Formats: sequence, structure tokens, C-alpha cells
Amino acid sequence: MGNKKILIAEDEMVLRFLLTETLEDEGFDIDEAEDGRLAIDSLRYGEYDLVILDYMMPEATGVEVCRWLRAEGGINAQKPVILLTAKAEEKDREEARQAGVSIFVSKPFSPAELTEIVHDLTGEGTP
Repeated sequence: MGNKKILIAEDEMVLRFLLTETLEDEGFDIDEAEDGRLAIDSLRYGEYDLVILDYMMPEATGVEVCRWLRAEGGINAQKPVILLTAKAEEKDREEARQAGVSIFVSKPFSPAELTEIVHDLTGEGTP
């Protein structure tokens, strides 16, 4: 069947690198996008098992990308979406829920915590 494929859209290069390395070590195939526009392009043309979006990105926020993804109706429209954010106010969470975000993960978070969530959402038990 092959490895599960994840799109990570995060504008902070160091965090994107950490997420990529952590999840590749867990056996996932990773594509990266450094802003919302590139994330949309990736979602338009690639197929993913899971999408990880940063809330605050240039070009389009993670919530805007998720809203587009759910409305677009393509192959990834029903895939789980994790939103990473330092914005922890209830109104931000509600906006994310309305956009179709599956899980809201507040920064800072532990890589182990995120890895567990990824395994749960992709149906891949922790190795």
C-alpha cells in the first residue's frame, strides 16, 4: 500500500524542517509548502492522507486554505486537517471548526504529541 502522504504548510522554515524530519522518521512521505498559496497548489494537484496547516501564513491563512479545501470538493476535500497555531482564543477555534479543521493544536506543542495525533488521524498505529 505504501506510506501515508502528508502535506505540511508552515512558513517558519525551522518548524517545517522539524515536522518533516519527525514525521519522515515515523515512515510518512512529506510534501512541504511555505505559504498558503503553495499549499493550495499542492492540494489541487497532489493526493494526501493528511494535511497540516499553520494558522498564520503569507498568501492565505491555514483557515482560508482549509475553507478552500472543503469547498473545492477535490480528492483531498474530506481528508483530515490539523491546524497549528499560537492563536488560542475561542473565536479562533470556532472559525477553524467552521472552516472544517479536524484538530486544533496550540503552539508550542511536543513533537511526540503531534506524532500521536498524526497516527490517529491517518489510521496508522504508533510503531
